[in-house]
Formats: sequence, C-alpha cells, structure tokens
Amino acid sequence: MKLSVPIYQLKREARRLAREEKLPLSAALDRVAAAEGFSGWSLLAARYAESSPAAKLYGRLQPGELVLVGARPGQGKTLLALELAAEAAKSGGQGMFFTLEYTDKDVLDRLRAIGREPAELGDRFGFDCSDRISAAYIIDKMDTSPRGTLVVVDYLQLLDQRRENPPLAEQVRALKAFAEARGLVIVFISQIDRSYDPAEKPYPDARDIRLPNPVDLELFSKSWFLNNGEISLQAAG
Repeated sequence: MKLSVPIYQLKREARRLAREEKLPLSAALDRVAAAEGFSGWSLLAARYAESSPAAKLYGRLQPGELVLVGARPGQGKTLLALELAAEAAKSGGQGMFFTLEYTDKDVLDRLRAIGREPAELGDRFGFDCSDRISAAYIIDKMDTSPRGTLVVVDYLQLLDQRRENPPLAEQVRALKAFAEARGLVIVFISQIDRSYDPAEKPYPDARDIRLPNPVDLELFSKSWFLNNGEISLQAAG
C-alpha cells in the first residue's frame, strides 16, 4: 500500500485538523483517510497493517536478542515497536509493551491507529504503564513468559529516571541475561540526540543515541534507525 506520506505524518495532520477546526479526532482521521482514497481511517489503518514492515522485521528476530529502535521524535519509532509486539501476538506468540511514556488510553489509541484492535489480539498482547517500570520490574512480570515472547521497553533512557533504580548499564545487562536465559526478544525504543542532522546523513546511527549514562551498545544485536518514513537496519552497536 502506497500512502502519500508515512502514516505517522497522516496522524499528525489529523491532530492538526482536529485542533484547528475543533473536530473530534476520529472525524479528522476519517477526513485525512478520504484524501488518501479510503472510506475511513479504520480501512486505511487495516490496509497499512497488512502492508507494514513489522511482519518482515519480526521474522528477523531471534530469541535472546536485544534490539534498539531509534529515531528523533515524531518519526514513528513507537508505532513500529508497538507493531512488532502486535505482530508477535498475531503470529501466535506473545507481545508485551512496557511504557513509561504513555497512558493506557494512549497505547490503545495507537494500536487502533495502526489497524490493530486489542480484542483481536486477546491475551497474547499486553501492556503496562506503571511508573515503577525498571529492569527488575520487567523481569518479575515476564518471568513465566514462553520462549519467543517479544517485549518492548518504551523507552531506554527512562529506565534511568528513578534514583532508586540501578544504573542504566546494569539494567540493560540484566535484561540481556534474562532475554538469553528465557529466550525472549527485548526491543528498546531509544531517543536520538538533538544534534543529529538529517542533512548530513540520511539516518541516525549508534553515535547519535542519547545516553546520559554509559551503556554497552554491543549488548544489542540489532539497531534499527528511522527517519522520514524509512528504516535503516544496522548491526550491533
């Protein structure tokens, strides 16, 4: 499916319309979808879900891996990671989305925006918006998860925000050991430093990851960077 711009930009346009014309967001989304040739946003989102890169990327993942998904704000990194968790559930596995960034409603809204109805995913997909999310919290919650479960952490840098938590480097090492021992895939959403300039290179890379405290990037087996609706697949940091 070919859209005029990436889906995250269509969502941004719908939010602008809703704000400026005082429309319900659902009506603004439908108007944007109509401009793309669809009868409504739900149909556009469903077609997008069928053609999104998430299924292909999901097929590249192996149990025990840590994967980093990095981009500047508004480039679709959260939607991609959420799609991966939904794809795991759709494929008969388990997907779990831990977020320190969004509310329950935010997660459900974003799922629907990419054409995934929570009811259709059933108990194979879950999410957790607790303020207590840390490596230890994730390990405790996922301790009985079956091999191959895909876990998303939204996002890497926020694991470091509570003083009582161990340093970020220790938390990433703990999650790497846990992923390897239990055969899970853990996907970390990551911020990119504001100094990244797309005019100088088309995609960010490991040098652009914003790390307030050091982390061994070699713990990540894959790094995927997004910019302007495209994805660069890179090897370990």
